[in-house]
Amino acid sequence: MNRDSYNAIAARWDAARGGFHGREREYLAALLDGLPVGSRVLDLGCGTGRPLAEQVLAAGHQVTGVDQAEALLAIARERLPAGTWRHGRIEDFESDQRFEALICWDALFHIERAWHAPLIARFARLLVPGGRLMLTCGGSDHPPFTDRMFDHLFAYDSHPPQTVLELLAAQGFMPTISEFMNPPTGGRDKGRYAVVALRSP
Repeated sequence: MNRDSYNAIAARWDAARGGFHGREREYLAALLDGLPVGSRVLDLGCGTGRPLAEQVLAAGHQVTGVDQAEALLAIARERLPAGTWRHGRIEDFESDQRFEALICWDALFHIERAWHAPLIARFARLLVPGGRLMLTCGGSDHPPFTDRMFDHLFAYDSHPPQTVLELLAAQGFMPTISEFMNPPTGGRDKGRYAVVALRSP
C-alpha cells in the first residue's frame, strides 16, 4: 500500500517536503556534529533525499539512501547524483558496509511493529561502534491504522515512545535527544516522537 501511494504522490510529496519541519534541522545537526568529513550515512526510507540527505551531502558526507518507492528515488537520483540510491524495503536491507550514522526518519511507523525490534537490532549492527542514529516513531499507544495523504491511503503502526526507547536501550543506544515533535491529540493525530542516539562504543 505505502509503496504504491508514495509512487502516486511523488511530485506532490516532493513539493511539500522542500524544507525542514519543526526542530529537524537541530536533530540533524546533532547527528552530524563532530563526524569526520566523508563519513558514511545510511538513510533508510530516504524518499526524494530532501531535505535530510541533501544536507548530509552538502556537509561533505557520503549518503546511501534506500526507499521502496521508485518514483521518489528517481527524483533523488536526478537531484542528488552524488548519493547512492538503492531500491528496496527497509525490512529487507542488509549490507556488509558499516556506517557512521543512520537515519530512519518518518519511515519506521509505516512498518508493522512486529518488525521494529529486529530492525533496531539491525540498525545497531549496521553502525560502527559509537555510531549515531536519528529516527522517528509514533507518539502514542494505538492499534495499526490507515490515513489519507494527498487523497491516497497509507498504513501506520508503531510502538509508543517508551517501548521504542526500551528497544533502543537493549541494543546499546544512548539517546542524546528524545522528545515529541508533535504530541498526540487523542484524535486523528497519534503524535510523532524524535530520537537522536549514540550506539555504545
